[in-house]
Amino acid sequence: MHSTNYNQREAWCHGCCPNPFVGKPDHPPAAASMSAAAAARNEFEIVTTCSIFSNPHEFTNHESLPSLNESFSNFTKVFPHYSHQTDKADQIRDQDYFHLSLSKHVCFDYIGHGLFSYSQLKGLNSKPLDASSSSSSSSAPLFSVLEEPFFDISCKSSVSLSSWMKCGGEESELESRIRKRIMAFMNISEEDYTMVFTANQSSAFKLLAESYPFHSNRKLVTVYDYENEAVQVMSESSKKRGARVMSAEFSWPDLRIQSRKLMKKLLGKSKKRSKRGLFVFPIQSRMSGARYSYLWMSMAQEHGWHVLLDASALGSKDMETLGLFLFKPDFLFCSFYKIFGENPSGFGCLFIKKSNASLFKDSTAATGLGIVNLVPSMTTYQFPEDSTIAHIETEQKRDIQKDDHDMVMVATEPEKTIKKYHRELSFSEILESETPHEDFEQAKITKSKTELECKGLDHADSLGLIVISNRARYLINWLVHALMSLQHPYSENGLPLVRIYGPKVMFDRGPAVAFNVFDWNGDKIDPALLQRLADRYNISISYGFLHHIWFSDKHEEEKKKVLETRAATGDVTGLNKRGDAHAVGSRISVVTAALGLLTNFEDIYRLWAFVSLFLDADFVQKERWRYLALNQKTIEI
Repeated sequence: MHSTNYNQREAWCHGCCPNPFVGKPDHPPAAASMSAAAAARNEFEIVTTCSIFSNPHEFTNHESLPSLNESFSNFTKVFPHYSHQTDKADQIRDQDYFHLSLSKHVCFDYIGHGLFSYSQLKGLNSKPLDASSSSSSSSAPLFSVLEEPFFDISCKSSVSLSSWMKCGGEESELESRIRKRIMAFMNISEEDYTMVFTANQSSAFKLLAESYPFHSNRKLVTVYDYENEAVQVMSESSKKRGARVMSAEFSWPDLRIQSRKLMKKLLGKSKKRSKRGLFVFPIQSRMSGARYSYLWMSMAQEHGWHVLLDASALGSKDMETLGLFLFKPDFLFCSFYKIFGENPSGFGCLFIKKSNASLFKDSTAATGLGIVNLVPSMTTYQFPEDSTIAHIETEQKRDIQKDDHDMVMVATEPEKTIKKYHRELSFSEILESETPHEDFEQAKITKSKTELECKGLDHADSLGLIVISNRARYLINWLVHALMSLQHPYSENGLPLVRIYGPKVMFDRGPAVAFNVFDWNGDKIDPALLQRLADRYNISISYGFLHHIWFSDKHEEEKKKVLETRAATGDVTGLNKRGDAHAVGSRISVVTAALGLLTNFEDIYRLWAFVSLFLDADFVQKERWRYLALNQKTIEI
């Protein structure tokens, strides 16, 4: 554990934590980068000693909150670099993701990376023309052609991870281009790693659990402070194959890793290097925002563990801080979806170090477990509104209605649901039909020269690591501070409306926050109810369960109040009669909000304003009455 290599890594990481800025693999990180990180930390600590609000006090009435404009003015005074450092992100949002502003929908439930922009979906290069400019459309193209960045997912049925590593999968041009783009975005070398498309995280984790040699490397250790479906699937599969499954524990209330306990699990009885098993490490919690030291990976590898790095909660460009030339995980997972705020469907990517191919030589059982193909989908083209084109469209509809054999089946998502749709005419078929416009031929030439563009990834690249991380840091810390400022009125002991779980306001935290809202009696409002109410206000948040929490003796009474136990039926109740803190199934249900690349100040302000409505003791009851009055049928309270 105290090898020279380990100490070098430790010194390097501490020089530029929390996210060390690294150079190329053959160059050490520049001193200027470390100085920039230290300067950013010092600036943050100075400005956060000031109040985020111009008139510092607790807010006890939602009507007393400062306006959006006033709040933003105060925010930029505390974080003066926000506007001029990150205004490019707002420009990208306005130009390429204008649906977020038009729909007034706030998204705090996206985890992963968006491949494409909304403007690509609409075949536009910028926001739509307004009414005043539509009259000058004579110079505009007669039709706009989508850049065809979209695809469907089809499951492979006869491919094992072993055969994939030996022979490689047959890759279409679409898959090759997306793979190369993703590996470049993730800063992962094609020489060192193989990438496998999976249906989602659960599929990737199950595939690995069914393929990994647990017969010789018998242990599985995971580091998650929340219930994760993919981890549960992996644990169940591993247990069936004889693995001993263990989990890290997290200290209450800041949710830091219980370091000695985790080290004991990794070292076991012997400190000598031996075949240990699989260590699953997420760098940070996508629920609480707690961050963990990179050095856990190094220590695990140096003591015989294979490491799976779960990078699904990392922000855009965060992989550039990891320094894979120092920390080379054996496996890595990340998820990609199509369009932020519009189409969350997508796929997962499991990266496997090529030198580990021999691990799967005896594995043949894991056939068809979540490996997928990306299949090009038919693209709809928009044509000018004239009678000739209308005639073409009519003929297309007739052809589709006549030909039953044109009905096709496509596998979509991990649940392997099947959707049936009419095949649309392809681009070449449209061009081969008789058309009155020479523009069609020109469009065909243009399309042949068009390269696949993943504009969502391009936008992240154009902003860069420092801008993205600073923007997220400013926003998440303001949100945490604002939530903690809400206090119930007339409470003798200053009863807070919101309780934050995990890190509070601090430089080194991830862009996610876990919290609960409490009524004036101190009773927790059901997170599922709060989520449904947020939906009614066009705010998408998530809820889940914190677990593996360790309470010290001084938190014994608090433990009995906050921990819940899942009954056999799946219901959540209080602790058992003995008040056993380590009872199987003990957990804490929480609301969680995750900030993304395009989250802006108005988004977090709207979440704060929504949560403040619960300062009204009758708010939930009023919403129930409003539901009945409007005869709502989609969101039930």
